[in-house]
Amino acid sequence: MTASNPTSRNANTTAAIPSLDPTPEIFSWGRYPRVEHRAVYKLYWADQVAGIIANSGAGSCLPYGLGRSYGDSCLNAGRTLIDCSRLDRILAFDRQTGRICCEAGVSLADILQVAVPAGWFLPVTPGTKFVTVGGAIANDVHGKNHHRAGTFGRHVQRLYMYRSDLGELDCTPNHNEDLFRATIGGLGLTGVILAAEIQLKPIAGDRIETDSIPFRSLAEFQALAEESDNAFEYTVAWVDCFSARHLRGIFIRGNHAPGFHNAWTNRSGPRVPFAVPDLLLNRHTLKLFNSAYFHLKSRRGKSARVPLDGFFYPLDAIRQWNLLYGSRGFLQYQCVIPETEIAALEGILAKIAGSGLGSFLAVLKRFGTIASPGMLSFPRPGLTLALDFPMAGEHTLQLLRDLDEIAIPSGGAVYPAKDARMDSRAFEASFPAWREFERYRDPVLSSTFWRRVTGGASAGVTEG
Repeated sequence: MTASNPTSRNANTTAAIPSLDPTPEIFSWGRYPRVEHRAVYKLYWADQVAGIIANSGAGSCLPYGLGRSYGDSCLNAGRTLIDCSRLDRILAFDRQTGRICCEAGVSLADILQVAVPAGWFLPVTPGTKFVTVGGAIANDVHGKNHHRAGTFGRHVQRLYMYRSDLGELDCTPNHNEDLFRATIGGLGLTGVILAAEIQLKPIAGDRIETDSIPFRSLAEFQALAEESDNAFEYTVAWVDCFSARHLRGIFIRGNHAPGFHNAWTNRSGPRVPFAVPDLLLNRHTLKLFNSAYFHLKSRRGKSARVPLDGFFYPLDAIRQWNLLYGSRGFLQYQCVIPETEIAALEGILAKIAGSGLGSFLAVLKRFGTIASPGMLSFPRPGLTLALDFPMAGEHTLQLLRDLDEIAIPSGGAVYPAKDARMDSRAFEASFPAWREFERYRDPVLSSTFWRRVTGGASAGVTEG
């Protein structure tokens, strides 16, 4: 299954530089910040990368997938993007071993389409299937089974990539291992990922047996997490962030159930056609939604058997759901805090409840102790809280700075893939290994995020 150059065309084929996208308006999923790019190239074949980089001119490049990063880690303001979404070929799939080799632009949805009917599933998946394999590696994504499986990067067996200074390389945990570690969670800055080999996990069916349990304090949540981690592969909780004084939420846990029904179909639901007027998302509507959601989930039966799609990707049923946050977009804030610093998490929830800027997507999860393989990987033991906030200007930005001032001194960290505004001090405290990582960054790759959090243009990149 391993090949020296699995994505290149026949050696006699001349690699043409792909055409420039004439309307390079590119957003992150949060649609904030809004930036303009100098150029956007669509990459169709791996052997076109060298030509794109050579013709990108002054400045820097950044590979871009499906744009599901929430902030600016997938943006490169004033410079060049390399759109890798057309590197979307599955190159090999061993149905006996569950090993799959695919190009970096293949989405998780594409993998599921062929893997689930054959009895295999992603070893780790985030809350959307519409991310590329390259993006999942670059952000070392995590899921509801972190306590059992760790991060996505732990299941990557081999990487094929192109660097401007070294050409095409393949990396494994035992070959070019330092570059392998830097690339996992490396935010797309160590080279253009061309393809990867991933080990899938076997499943006996396409349903999840779930329990939904209401809780009314962080202590109750911790007790449920402690009880569930050994018996359940997947655990997560929704929290009503308007109820800090009398915290409440729904703890959800599940295991794979036997029996295939519909195998797998990438269901396509309704599409949000335009940005919802900003006035529709306010403290009162969010509070009403949270209250209704808690009571609905509390009254429903405790156990249910649900399709994989509904359990792992409920928001994917609404296409372009990010437009629900209005024309100014939204910011997601995700931090992890050591479990011994529970007072810090209580302080964060109290700060949010008092701010008037609540979130109806507030997710609480307990990370396990399995070490992440990447130098800049986010997950680490503790409690991780993720929230979405409609962008309301300085009020929103100040709230997130206030949350940093609680999370960081407690030994916590902020997630780069969800960030659009953390400063260099918060980044330094969250990822003290970033200077070691900088040794492995491709000299012509950079991003809006990287320049912001490292205090300006990074070493080795020509200003454009």
